[in-house]
Amino acid sequence: MEPEIITEAQTWLVNNQGLLIEYAVNIAAALLTLLVGYIAANLISGGVVKVMKSRKLDATITEFVGSILKYAILVFVVIAALGRVGVQTASFVAIIGAAGLAIGLALQGSLSNFAAGFLLIIFRPIKAGEFIEVAGTAGIVQSVQLFTTTLTSGDNKMVVVPNSAILNGTIVNYSRMDTRRVDMTFGIGYGSDLRRAKQILERLVNEEPRILKDPAATIAVAALADSSVNIVVRPWVKTGDYWGVWFDFHEKVKLTFDAEGIEIPFPQMVMHTAKAGE
Repeated sequence: MEPEIITEAQTWLVNNQGLLIEYAVNIAAALLTLLVGYIAANLISGGVVKVMKSRKLDATITEFVGSILKYAILVFVVIAALGRVGVQTASFVAIIGAAGLAIGLALQGSLSNFAAGFLLIIFRPIKAGEFIEVAGTAGIVQSVQLFTTTLTSGDNKMVVVPNSAILNGTIVNYSRMDTRRVDMTFGIGYGSDLRRAKQILERLVNEEPRILKDPAATIAVAALADSSVNIVVRPWVKTGDYWGVWFDFHEKVKLTFDAEGIEIPFPQMVMHTAKAGE
């Protein structure tokens, strides 16, 4: 009995030698795919983590992104390896796709905020401590997280803005540049001495130590309005000095114009009274 079994086994091996070799090659290819894929997943995720750390991004976010990327690559590697040994992977891909679609529809808003947060963290158009204006809100950035960005308004209110609203809108960053131009307009009466007013403004600009010499400030007549001659003053300052110069310069102009007899027009209302019966 045993010799017959051995003989049949030998015969089967001889007859199916090509099939066995094919299976062996496919299994070896699948194992190689798993090995190479595992190494590639580690290298790619490790490289991304290294780049994110070099940009001094939040450690928690860095590790989270690295893990998500690694396991996403491994899922595709396993599917590819199963395909090498003859497993029909179309059903796996369909299941993963359907699950991804369902999750995406259920978490559409959250995923949009997540993607926007990831891009904000990577490209950093805004950073903590900067004064920005986004989504109709202005304030100092306190933190940029995966789903939301927290601002503190000028009157010390905490404002939480969805990241998608930031990325899909216009971002005005008032702090990123080293210098800013202070745009101010001062109106004088038509009866006032225009040349004298410009000389006063030029002197005040030169006396203000926070105003930069280069580029030079612009002082010019901007408009002949209904009740005033409007003069623009546009000096350049360090970004941190912007509001200090704005407030102080307006006060100095008012005090100096008053002392020099330069009229600053203001709206007036004339009221006529009449006695009853007239």
